[in-house]
Amino acid sequence: MATVTNTYARAFVDVVIDRKLDAAKTLAEVQSIAALVASSKDLKDVWEAPSIPPDQKRKLLDAIVAKSGTSHEVRNLIALLIDKRRINFLAAIVKQFEQDLNQRLGFAVAEIISARDLSDQERRTLESEVEKLTGKKVRANYAKDSAILGGTVVRIGSTIYDGSVKGQLERIREQLSGN
Repeated sequence: MATVTNTYARAFVDVVIDRKLDAAKTLAEVQSIAALVASSKDLKDVWEAPSIPPDQKRKLLDAIVAKSGTSHEVRNLIALLIDKRRINFLAAIVKQFEQDLNQRLGFAVAEIISARDLSDQERRTLESEVEKLTGKKVRANYAKDSAILGGTVVRIGSTIYDGSVKGQLERIREQLSGN
């Protein structure tokens, strides 16, 4: 599976870079199609069914593309996966595509969790600090979790920067119990 996933993801990154496509827009489009497939058992069943001719599957794809305004390149990727009977790998390919694209474009992906919604200014400031830490441009995904009480937790790959109140309290508790 990894070989299939890597092959298609890498090839699609090449298309995006060679054709100078808007990487964020293309990523959003392919993620949208993947989410649609994941949320619709009927669509998934139709696209994966060997008994349905590929041209009928592509007609369904074209109707979805026309309604959503998806780019020609994303449409062609999905059509290729349908034709090669690889559509069942779509979610994994999209995930690998995002990782490969970010790596090739020099982005770090940061998962940022805060106790409350952050203002645009707070987000920009936080992203700027993360850029200084990583030395890369940052694509940030935000989530809210009131359990951290305050502050933020930033995850970049396997590295976690815990600036939450909950994390600080736990560190104080460990220091007090250790002495």
